[in-house]
Amino acid sequence: MATRRAATSTRRRGGGASIVGRASRQPLATVNGAVARGDRIGVRKTYKLYIGGAFPRTESGRAYEVFGAKGQLLANACRGTRKDIRDAVRAARSAQPGWAAKTAYNRSQILYRIAELMEGRRDQFIAEVTLSEGVTRARATRGVDAAIDRWVWYAGWADKYPQLIGTVNPVAGSYFNFSVPEPTGVVGIIAPEGSSLIGLVSRLAPVIVSGNAAVVISSETRPLPAVTLTEVLATSDVPGGVVNLITGLRRELVGHLAGHMDVNALDAFGAAPAEAAGLEELAVENVKRFVRPPADGLDRYDWLDDAAQSPYLIGEYVEVKTVWHPIGA
Repeated sequence: MATRRAATSTRRRGGGASIVGRASRQPLATVNGAVARGDRIGVRKTYKLYIGGAFPRTESGRAYEVFGAKGQLLANACRGTRKDIRDAVRAARSAQPGWAAKTAYNRSQILYRIAELMEGRRDQFIAEVTLSEGVTRARATRGVDAAIDRWVWYAGWADKYPQLIGTVNPVAGSYFNFSVPEPTGVVGIIAPEGSSLIGLVSRLAPVIVSGNAAVVISSETRPLPAVTLTEVLATSDVPGGVVNLITGLRRELVGHLAGHMDVNALDAFGAAPAEAAGLEELAVENVKRFVRPPADGLDRYDWLDDAAQSPYLIGEYVEVKTVWHPIGA
């Protein structure tokens, strides 16, 4: 502690104090959530992967620097690899049947619990979004509040979307005919690059509400709010493996996720339009469902608009099973 104190001096202004470097006399940078207070420096946060309900470091041991919108160093994040993708898919496949077997009401409760815990960490999310995206605090607040509300919105649809997507079909015969939606399985998600939180939540919530498991590749340049979201998921009754998050350089990850033979669907909505054709070619190898990005990209996409949430988005990640049942005498 003596060494750390020697590197700083305290300058009082009014009743407060700020920590400044003796050489530059400038306030010490706030890096990775480590804020200087009084005579100590806060503990810096380690941003890890999220696989199978645990927070491992990448198997390669590599990291990359994450900078804020103003060029300031925020943190070092794990630089995920192909093996991390494989581990995440394996965890998702193991967790998916149990998640799908839960009642729709129970999944609704769990999604609502995510919103509850995000509300408790609202200030942290606002700070991370502000630093990552370079927006005003007011705009970051609107985005974080919308992300919390979006979990609640999809929680309400957990036991209702089958009434929109499923149906009782009229048939000419002595049969009942039902079409029932079922989760497709493991869904890969390429998170939007520019929208660090609300964009991710808008793509993740409709995937898992129906009983799918997800493997998410986070924003490369703005991954910190996504990693903090996984800390919420880990304590909100979401079973380990239902959501898995990989951070890193997207060019090293998206191809492996798109071509993985045990992934049933790929949400490439957050990918660049130029990437879509190549990803679709990889996805076709095992006939994945494929959700394309907008033709004009996401630069002007309004994630706060009501169009960014819809019960029909849930239908992008379900299979419809049709059952014929004879009518008894």
